[in-house]
Amino acid sequence: MKKIAIIGDRFMLPDVFRDKIVEACGDEHEISMLELPWPDVPMEHGYAVEGMDGLKEYLGKPGDIVDFVGDAEILVTQLAPLSRTMLADLPGLKLVAVSRGGPVNIDMKAAREAGVLVVNTPGRNASAVAEFTIGAILAETRLIRVGHEALRRSEWRGDLYRADRTGRELSEMTVGVIGYGNIGTKVVRLLRAFGTKVLVHDPYVQLSAEDRNAGVEHVALDELLARADLVTLHPRVSEETKNLMNAETFAKMKPGAIFVNTARGPLCDYDALYENLVSGHLASAMLETFAVEPVPEDWPLLKLPNVTLTPHIAGASVRTVTYAAEMAAEEVRRYIAGLPPVNPC
Repeated sequence: MKKIAIIGDRFMLPDVFRDKIVEACGDEHEISMLELPWPDVPMEHGYAVEGMDGLKEYLGKPGDIVDFVGDAEILVTQLAPLSRTMLADLPGLKLVAVSRGGPVNIDMKAAREAGVLVVNTPGRNASAVAEFTIGAILAETRLIRVGHEALRRSEWRGDLYRADRTGRELSEMTVGVIGYGNIGTKVVRLLRAFGTKVLVHDPYVQLSAEDRNAGVEHVALDELLARADLVTLHPRVSEETKNLMNAETFAKMKPGAIFVNTARGPLCDYDALYENLVSGHLASAMLETFAVEPVPEDWPLLKLPNVTLTPHIAGASVRTVTYAAEMAAEEVRRYIAGLPPVNPC
């Protein structure tokens, strides 16, 4: 029998974690559960809290988390933090299953030094984000947001049927996809179904044979920016990709192009984006992630008429919850059975 601590939240529900673990591992284990109030309460970032350096996107007071986990050998969570100090207070902890694409809430160096195995669930929300991205693209290309906002004001925008104002079909557009990982590959596949000409930039990944045979092109970043009618971001955040879209790269985009970011805020210089939207160099933008979340009420981009914004919800779907819980439960099963992990960090 293993002691398993589950720290869920109001998205990754503790009950779902438990049910999937019981399905995978049986009901003989001692399971305790705690629910954190995210997303109704915003996450913390390690740089803002003493003793939590290097951690980001987490929730929970260290003392409360340590007290709850206690002598459990296994922790399953999405957001609970584990700092070096906390790990020192949890000598019995041997496995941490983090139900997200990266263990940003864990001090990985300290975990390795403490002999704690950390696993995660890469691709858990890839399908959700890819579908959301297509919705974001359609909202801009087919003027869905523009028409919606006008009707909210009781304004009938019949002029949007004019040839010089109406939107464009994906079947006659070129879309540039930056990043060809779990999400980017799915976005490419969905775009192909519309008959879109797709350009991909990712210096570390080659195109699949299927995409290559379908006419998808793997190109340098400058070529993608120069040719694409719409650019959508899907790389991971790294030192190389921080502010990937900045004043210089925005200037290289086609005049009148559309910009979409459903990936991560740090990939974009939002001040530079603002200038390009105000000047008219870019036609519009759809933004799902931001440098600071929640965004400040006086943030200039909130005021622009050619921007669609959503509160970082692309990865949120019912299927994401169950799929991530299934992946975490499988890692727990493998650990208990003495098998190697599928997704070690």
